[in-house]
Amino acid sequence: MSTAMLVVLGIICLIVLFLILIIARYFALWIQALFAEARVSFFNLIGMSLRKVNPHVIVLSRIRAVQAGLEVATKEMESHFLAGGRVPNVITALISANRANIDLTWKTATAIDLAGRDILDAVQMSVIPKVIDCPNPATGKTTIDAVAKDGIQIRAKARVTVRANIDRLVGGATEETIIARVGEGIVTTIGSADTYNQVLENPDNISKKVLEKGLDAGTAFEILSIDIADVDVGENIGAKLQADQAEADKRRFQAEAEKRRAMAMAREQEMQALVRENRAKVVLAEAEIPMAIAESFRSGNLGIMDYYKLRNIQADTQMREGIGGGQTQKDSDGKKQ
Repeated sequence: MSTAMLVVLGIICLIVLFLILIIARYFALWIQALFAEARVSFFNLIGMSLRKVNPHVIVLSRIRAVQAGLEVATKEMESHFLAGGRVPNVITALISANRANIDLTWKTATAIDLAGRDILDAVQMSVIPKVIDCPNPATGKTTIDAVAKDGIQIRAKARVTVRANIDRLVGGATEETIIARVGEGIVTTIGSADTYNQVLENPDNISKKVLEKGLDAGTAFEILSIDIADVDVGENIGAKLQADQAEADKRRFQAEAEKRRAMAMAREQEMQALVRENRAKVVLAEAEIPMAIAESFRSGNLGIMDYYKLRNIQADTQMREGIGGGQTQKDSDGKKQ
């Protein structure tokens, strides 16, 4: 046998071996899809491997879809797989929606899945509504605190029953928005009550008024009901604020009084300094009198007899002042006795 014949036989053997390996690898999947009436060709299975698509995931997902009466093309599953989507999760969600008579298309389901949301959880929430605590205990806050018009604080807890809205799941707000809006509605409703007794007597009015606001607009949920789980009376915020205001006013008035006292003391010091200044001026003026008398003697404007008359007048004045002061002292002593 020639060398060429051996080469040809070798190539044929390699081809046969390669075909056997391919058949061994994909035969089970092909048979499984064939008997499930979800036909997938061998060439398609080989192409999936070449396109880095897991054939097992695609074939098993297609079998589940066909058995559930859904027609989803293999290419669509491959495209979603290559985009990073969870094909089995989407198929399960489509089957659940079909059983629950929920209108959910492949395009919508894959968009929700690629958006990072759990489409299966959303479908289940559409069938079985979810109860959300408001406020969320995970935040560390257990009650929603609000103050009625009479100044009494009310502490409330609410439970919101929601159902997923498939049409608004992409781009819709999450549970945090629902909790925030419900909390805001409760605070507004309690704040508009005239007295805290009105809130305690009819807590269902809070639910009705909050529901009327349409808080689920723009969210991925539909609010079915808002139930007030608990209502308690808190502090008298109005009285506390009034007491704080009174204390602040007292401190302000005390500061103003202290300011006036300091100004009065400063004014007193100024007047005392002015008195001492005037006294100093008088002493200076009196010190100039002898000098003026001497100058008058030298200039001839004052004679010796004039000087003695001046001294007599001064002596008489001092005597009268002494007599007047003594009489005043006697009167004082008489009154004291």
